[in-house]
Parts: sequence; structure tokens; C-alpha cells
Amino acid sequence: MKPLIKIAIIEDEKSIRDNIVELLNTHKGFEVTGLFATGEEAILSIPFLRPNVVLVDINLPNKSGIDCIRELKPICNGTQFLVSTSFEDTETVFSALKAGATGYLTKTIQSDKLLKSIIEVTSGGSPMSSHIARKVVDFFSVLRPSNEIEKLTEREIEILKHLSKGLRYKEIANKLFISTETVRKHINNIYRKLQVQSSIEAINKVFPR
Repeated sequence: MKPLIKIAIIEDEKSIRDNIVELLNTHKGFEVTGLFATGEEAILSIPFLRPNVVLVDINLPNKSGIDCIRELKPICNGTQFLVSTSFEDTETVFSALKAGATGYLTKTIQSDKLLKSIIEVTSGGSPMSSHIARKVVDFFSVLRPSNEIEKLTEREIEILKHLSKGLRYKEIANKLFISTETVRKHINNIYRKLQVQSSIEAINKVFPR
């Protein structure tokens, strides 16, 4: 039996918090371990809760969701930060990713896709809403790689480029005619070589803004 995915939620609108909690409670495999209406509360408590995933709204009173991620990421090893917000502008998207967010979803996402994204982010993926992924693709298409790219093999670079386009492991495997497990092994090698913990961090390191 798979362990429960422990989730904390940082969201100032009670109705949205309640809807997410209801969704998670009606599906097996998830456990809500903390609810926070402000960033200040979250920063004090989340390091002790050690959730697997933190759903983070951007527009919070006083301290923003991006500030929360920036402060919590270095002290919450193994915790993935998944943005859930109404903000879709490029500056906010990349500010969140650079702060340490592992994925970026808009609040219009369907319930089943939210659940799949939570599972994906705990499996090494970086889920994004489709139009957010397009922004990332457009951005990285004009970037020059850093010297960090020299640490990677051609296959690893190829996989990293696919990740930057928002492709999932299975989609990458199909494109490259390899197994999903082989994709996962290549990604683990990328993380080790670049000394990062997520694909977003790897992309940011090889293709810095």
C-alpha cells in the first residue's frame, strides 16, 4: 500500500481552501496536514509538518506566496511547492519558479488534473497548466545555455529540453522510443550532476534567465 501524500495548503480564501480539502478528502491517497490563510502562519508551521506537497496561492495578505516558497524551500528538504493561483503573467510565473516552485497551476484547472498534478510533483515531475507551459517554452526557446550544460550528455540535454516544454515522463519516453523508467533514470542523473532536486531547478540552472 502506497503511503499517503501529505499536503499543506496556503490559501487566504476560505471557500477555495474548503473546496480543495473536500476534493482531497474524497479521494484515497491524500492527507491534508495543514491549512494556512497567511504566509506568516505557513512559514512558522510547515517546517515542522514536513508535508510532501505544499499548494501555494500567490496573492496572499502581507507576505506573498513567492516569498513563502523562497523562505521555506531551503529548509524543507523533500517538500515540493506547487503554485495554484489566478496569476498568469510571465514575470510572476518565473519569479515563482526561480523561488523554488516545482510546478505552476492556474485555479481554473479541473479537479482531476489537480489530483494528477499533486501525484506527478511527488514523482519528480513539474506539472504546469498548458498555457503556462507554453510561456515557459517560448521563454526558453530564446535562451542560451550556461556552462552547466557541459556536465550533461546529449541524451540528458534532449530530455531536459523536453521537460522545459512541459512534457511528462511518458510523453518523453514515447518521443525518444525509450521506457518511462529510462527517462526517470536520466532525470535522476541530471539532478545528481547539477546538484538540484527538481526539473525546474535543473532547467533554471542550465538555461538561466
